[in-house]
Amino acid sequence: MLPLKEKDKPIVQKLLSAGCCARCVLRFCCVSVQAAYRQPQQVGLVLHSGHVDENNKSHEAAVPKDDESPVCVVCLGILQELCGTIQAVKVSEAVKAESYEFDTLVLSVSLPAQLCVREVSVCVCVEKGLVFDKDDVIQVKEAFKWIMQGLVAKELGGVAVSAFEVGVEFTHPQTDADCHFLATTCPDCFKPTKNKQSVFTRMAVVKALEKISDAKFLKHYPCPPTQPTSSCISQDIQCLHVSVFVAGRYNKFCRSLPQTPWVIDGERRMESSVEELIAAPILSAFRADGFNFSSSGREDVDVRTLGNGRPFAMELLNPHKARLNKVEMKKLQEIINKSSDKIRVRDLQIVTREAMSRMKEGEEEKTKTYTALVWTQKPIQREDIGFIDDIKDLTLDQKTPLRVLHRRALAVRQRVIHSMNARFLDPHHFYLGLKTQAGTYIKEFVHGDFGRTKPNLCQLLKTDTDILELDVESVDVDWPPAIPE
Repeated sequence: MLPLKEKDKPIVQKLLSAGCCARCVLRFCCVSVQAAYRQPQQVGLVLHSGHVDENNKSHEAAVPKDDESPVCVVCLGILQELCGTIQAVKVSEAVKAESYEFDTLVLSVSLPAQLCVREVSVCVCVEKGLVFDKDDVIQVKEAFKWIMQGLVAKELGGVAVSAFEVGVEFTHPQTDADCHFLATTCPDCFKPTKNKQSVFTRMAVVKALEKISDAKFLKHYPCPPTQPTSSCISQDIQCLHVSVFVAGRYNKFCRSLPQTPWVIDGERRMESSVEELIAAPILSAFRADGFNFSSSGREDVDVRTLGNGRPFAMELLNPHKARLNKVEMKKLQEIINKSSDKIRVRDLQIVTREAMSRMKEGEEEKTKTYTALVWTQKPIQREDIGFIDDIKDLTLDQKTPLRVLHRRALAVRQRVIHSMNARFLDPHHFYLGLKTQAGTYIKEFVHGDFGRTKPNLCQLLKTDTDILELDVESVDVDWPPAIPE
């Protein structure tokens, strides 16, 4: 039977008189044994005339069955008819309709804010003349999950732990006005916001109830609460899988492909992007609702990324399929690579959220290697550029380039070119190899950006220079781990 004790008798009597259901009686008696809430409420809790008996003898009067009981004045039916196999089947059908694949699940529940008001009313009622610790009362949300999580998991054949979240929301329009008196007694707690349909959020109501005294509360709200004539309404069931993270490295072979969609003044400038070419097959494979793309730095639209490629990561939002094995990930990589000759992906793998920080750490701390095709206004000979190979750890002062000033703050940033080498082509052209600190603006170092980068190649060669082509040869971030071909 249920773990109610002799000391609970007067509390139970007051709760039943107030109109509480059997499970709310358990909550207010601070029963934390989860199994107690899973029992059918017409069995086990036996009370009459203030007597609590664990022997369930035939002469005793049991609490009425749920279908015979009036709607509970506190939980508004959530722990009665809305908390059982019928609701579990409804939840599981909503999950199955979305075709999710998952190993584990967690149930979340959103409750009407007025439940907080009704709970305070019952607590005040019970506290009169009794020793009662309202801080130990089990929350409706907890009791609901104790009962329902196992039932839903059973219907779905899963284990109720984590990763996949099923959200159940309840409303009770009949009692929405229960909270309204708080706006007068505690106006500071209720401030209109753009995104909220009502100022009476659960958080605001709880904050207000913490401020108001019992005496003031009783002036504005009945104790016990009024008897509702209907139960809560179950709203749409929301399914949400935690994000899955996929990482890899990409090469970009095209000089007319931006890293991310290029939209200026609402008009699209390029038909595709690195992000979209990679994301489309991955979204399809994981059946995700959306994604967030990030990478270790970025190249300009006219810059190629060669060598081992640039590390990237994608956060897949609400994936309906959460796991691909190594063979499936390799096949997914092949699909991406066959879809376009403009990019290539390698080392594609599922990673953790925590592991993604490795990529971001490398953005400013690591080195990058480039090759630039340089034009000189003044004719040059091979020996005119030989000194470049001897330059080591050249520190630059780079004022924010004019071309990115619209999206980056104006500042002077110090960057280091660790080494360079020059390869003569003809009197007006040579290849310049650079190994630099991450974040160095290479184009601006070559042409000077109207003197905004100092020193620059124009100053070193004593002639105007410009950059015709630029390739990223390596991004020296040791992440994600290499996968043998």
